[in-house]
Amino acid sequence: MQNISLTFLLLSTLLSADITRGQAVYKSNCAMCHTIDGRGGLGPDFNMVSYTRTNAQIAHYAKDPYAMYRSFGYDANAMPTLPLTDQEIVDVADYIGSLVKFKKWMIKKEK
Repeated sequence: MQNISLTFLLLSTLLSADITRGQAVYKSNCAMCHTIDGRGGLGPDFNMVSYTRTNAQIAHYAKDPYAMYRSFGYDANAMPTLPLTDQEIVDVADYIGSLVKFKKWMIKKEK
């Protein structure tokens, strides 16, 4: 597991994330299960994911969800391993991490 983390960390520093490409990856691969507007879905809404996870954690989970689901506190995993390139994973993680409207709203509510 440490080798996977180290490999991903090295790759993520070499790859430059692109939010626009990440949004396209989201629409093509994630939107069928994950919403970004709080309406619910099979998987968690990505606004909540962006609020509770770092981009690196999101990317690591997207790369290998079966190895990560327990560390994220889930009892089971319905997310498949998607045929995404390392660049697509970094891009979609950056897109999910950019969903800050919810984060700003939650920070205001917590005060």
